[in-house]
Amino acid sequence: MLNKRVHEIVGYLDLDAVAHLAVSGLPFGTQKRVELARALAADPKILLLDEPAGGLNHEEVYVLGELVRRIRDERNMTILLVEHHMGLVMSIADHMVALNFGRKLAEGTPAQVQSNPDVIKAYLGSKDQ
Repeated sequence: MLNKRVHEIVGYLDLDAVAHLAVSGLPFGTQKRVELARALAADPKILLLDEPAGGLNHEEVYVLGELVRRIRDERNMTILLVEHHMGLVMSIADHMVALNFGRKLAEGTPAQVQSNPDVIKAYLGSKDQ
């Protein structure tokens, strides 16, 4: 049963062509998909992604965002994303919390958080600084 599940996930994440190769020899963006496959193989109720865009180039971040949205929508999965790449966060999140040194600055929709004065001050700076 597990073997069938693994094959389904490998196909779902378009990893069939590299499934026989050592992960260490794969391109970094592909390694990220392998990490997702490993997590999904455990059949989680919630998927925690801790800075999945770290080290990825712009195109790879876009592809990752599409993949995470697809996993969320097609598998009806809750995803908790810890990420500094705001473009990725804004394109995926339904609800978000912005922190600054462990202190909550704002919570709400991406638009609400993005327009919050405390978030702007902490992450973009303000003209009066």
